[in-house]
Amino acid sequence: MRIDLAGRTAVVTGSSQGIGLAIATGLAGAGARVVLTGRGQDRLDGAADVLRGTEPDADVLTVACDLATEEGAAELHEAVPATDILVNNLGVFGSRPPLDITDEEWRAYFDTNVLSAVRLIRLYLPGMTARGWGRVQNIASDSAIVIPAEMIHYGMSKTALLAVSRGFAKEAAGTGVTVNSVIAGPTHTGGVEDFVRELVGGDLPWDEAQRAFMRLHRPQSLIQRLIEPEEIANLVVYLSSPQASATTGAAVRVDGGYIDSIVP
Repeated sequence: MRIDLAGRTAVVTGSSQGIGLAIATGLAGAGARVVLTGRGQDRLDGAADVLRGTEPDADVLTVACDLATEEGAAELHEAVPATDILVNNLGVFGSRPPLDITDEEWRAYFDTNVLSAVRLIRLYLPGMTARGWGRVQNIASDSAIVIPAEMIHYGMSKTALLAVSRGFAKEAAGTGVTVNSVIAGPTHTGGVEDFVRELVGGDLPWDEAQRAFMRLHRPQSLIQRLIEPEEIANLVVYLSSPQASATTGAAVRVDGGYIDSIVP
């Protein structure tokens, strides 16, 4: 399958590292102009350099803004008034005893993981529908369905993203615009490495720590390893393509078989 996104612009939030940067790199490899976002310009500049190291001909723009706020969303929209592809990847996570999660923490997770996506969809979806083509993807998680006891607030936010995706897909019905969520399984990123070591101990060699984490905390995984960010990106690139024109309102899994269900 040849995926050609030449002439398309793709905004990827939370793309200075990890899954977001892998997604942006994959989209650039398919020919899209990519917009990297994050709060720090220095990190974005470094991410752009990494991306160009993989895709030397990539057309890359960076926009430093805090998308957990209305002001940050407005800054991004002012810098990039229209996009063909919107990938809402921005998210925070961390473990916390359930009864210790404060109101402030609940709000912070909702603002960052859910409202950041809602705001950008509100800003960009009308232009997509007017042009008759667009792709919106919200990066969710297996935690949306298999709520982890150690981070209920995170799971809640990702469950909400599934509802957001389905609802906005209905708003875009019949316009040529698709809206989907991508359910990512346990993925190997720098932040997850820290999380793994927090749960299983920091002295183990990484391979042993990863195996212990999967055995003790994610035993449902059928691939029995963490997913690499590029594997998430492969699905996102496909869903961003013309070939995925009949997939909308879906929660598409790239979870390593973690969720014990045949639907979705």
